[in-house]
Amino acid sequence: MPRTARVDIGQEVYHILNRANARVQIFDNTKDYLDFEKILQEAVERFAMRLLTYCVMPNHWHLVVYPKQDKDLAKFMGWLTNTHTRRWHAAKKTTGQGHLYQGRYKSFLCQQDDHFITLMQYVERNPKKAGLCNFAQDWKWGSIWRRENGNKEQQKILSEWPVDIPKGYLELVNRASDKKIAEMEKIIDVTIEKGNPFGDSEWVKKIVKKFGLEQTLRTVGRPKK
Repeated sequence: MPRTARVDIGQEVYHILNRANARVQIFDNTKDYLDFEKILQEAVERFAMRLLTYCVMPNHWHLVVYPKQDKDLAKFMGWLTNTHTRRWHAAKKTTGQGHLYQGRYKSFLCQQDDHFITLMQYVERNPKKAGLCNFAQDWKWGSIWRRENGNKEQQKILSEWPVDIPKGYLELVNRASDKKIAEMEKIIDVTIEKGNPFGDSEWVKKIVKKFGLEQTLRTVGRPKK
């Protein structure tokens, strides 16, 4: 199967995902998480990348980024994943023993409207959904902890969102699963599976045509309000 076309255009929002090879756990302890966050911060500073949201889980991570210029995404992600792979193997004394990640990272365009807020909730709800914490903001290895509990230095890695954070956002992230949440998560799961942009139907059609993504398009609906 041919690879999905890679879009790398500035001023677009991207949901980025990568998983460990064979989905094994690669973040085993506090040091592993801290090491990744240090590399993430280095990458943000080195490439002037706007990091909007992130969540590091035991065997994968999500980023939502907002590059300024064309080709910034590939440079940022290439350095991030390669540097993390090298340093992880060096720390574990496993250099030369195989791939850390299952393959190249996945990236998905996101419309800058209510879909963006929905995506933020999806990413930041990950640890709560997985049963790793009672409240999303208690999971230390993500942007929601930094915004709610971090100091100014820890919050510097995060950039301002292109869409206003709605009132009651924290409550939305922590809301118990219901039909609406399940529907929203299913739609985003499809974007991850198929490489679809995440947005309303007209925006998706426009983006697909603009960037030549016709071969990846699968019809998805808009989350109900």
